[in-house]
Amino acid sequence: MRAGTAQAKADTLIEALPWLARFHGAVVVIKYGGNAMIDEALMEGFAEDISFLHYAGLRPVVVHGGGPQISEALARHGIESTFTAGLRVTTPEAMQVVRMVLTGQVNRDVVGLINRHGPLAVGMSGEDAHLFTAERKHVVVDGEPVDIGQVGEIVKVAPGAVQAMIDNGRIPVVSSVARGHDGQIYNVNADTAAAALAVALQADKLIVLTDVEGLYAGWPDDTDVIGKLHAAELETLLPSLSSGMMPKMEACLTAVQGGVPQAHVLDGRVPHSLLLEIFTDQGIGTMVMP
Repeated sequence: MRAGTAQAKADTLIEALPWLARFHGAVVVIKYGGNAMIDEALMEGFAEDISFLHYAGLRPVVVHGGGPQISEALARHGIESTFTAGLRVTTPEAMQVVRMVLTGQVNRDVVGLINRHGPLAVGMSGEDAHLFTAERKHVVVDGEPVDIGQVGEIVKVAPGAVQAMIDNGRIPVVSSVARGHDGQIYNVNADTAAAALAVALQADKLIVLTDVEGLYAGWPDDTDVIGKLHAAELETLLPSLSSGMMPKMEACLTAVQGGVPQAHVLDGRVPHSLLLEIFTDQGIGTMVMP
C-alpha cells in the first residue's frame, strides 16, 4: 500500500518535470482576490503555492484587490457601498478607507502569510515609486457619462521597483491603488492592474484567480468550461459575458495582446489551483493565447 502511494507521488513529481524546466526563471503575475482571500485555509494554501513557485525557480509577482474587506471596513465607518456599472463609487472619504484596507491591512496579511515560508515577500502599493499612474475613469450609463469618484484607469506603469525586487530574489506583493498626475489617489481594478503589470514586466504568464471554474461555454445553460481559446475568439465573446467575468477576461485579453504568451482564469476556491495549472499536463481553468 505504502509503495503504491509513494509511486503515485513520484509520478506526480515526474509529471511536473517538463513544466519545471519550461518555467524556470519565468515571471508569473498572479491576481489574487475573491473567496481565496477570505477563507483562512485557502489563504494559507495560496501562500504555500506562491512560496513553492519561488523555490521551484519561478519568479511570482502578486497583485491583489480586497473587495470584501473594503466593503466590511466601509460599513464599520458608516460609509455606504454603492456600485455603478460594476465599479465601486469612491468618494474622497471612501478612498481613505480603500487605501488603508488595501495597503495597510490586506497587503500586510498576504506578505505575512508568504513570509512564514522564508524572507521572501515585500509589500508595496501601486503608488510606490510611481508604479501605477491612473486617470479618472468615467462610465457611461444609459448614454450619459457618470462620475464615480476616485476610480482610475491605469495609463502608465513604471515597473523598475518591482523588477529590482524580482532581481533581488523577492516576491513583490502589490496593492491596486494608483496615483494620478493631478496628485489624486485612485482605486483601480486589480484585474486590470495585474494585466498592465504583466505587460510592463514582459511576464511569461498572467494568472487571474476567481470564484468560478473558468470561462463557461454558454452560461447559464452550458456550464462546460472552455479549456483554451485565442485572443480573437475571446474578443468576439466579450460583449456577451457577465459583468463579473468581463474585467477578468478583458485582463487576459490585454495581457496576451500586450505580448504575454499565456493568460489564465482559475478557480481560486480549489486548493492549490496554481500548482495544478502550472505543473500538470491537464491544467485547469481557461487559458487565453495570442
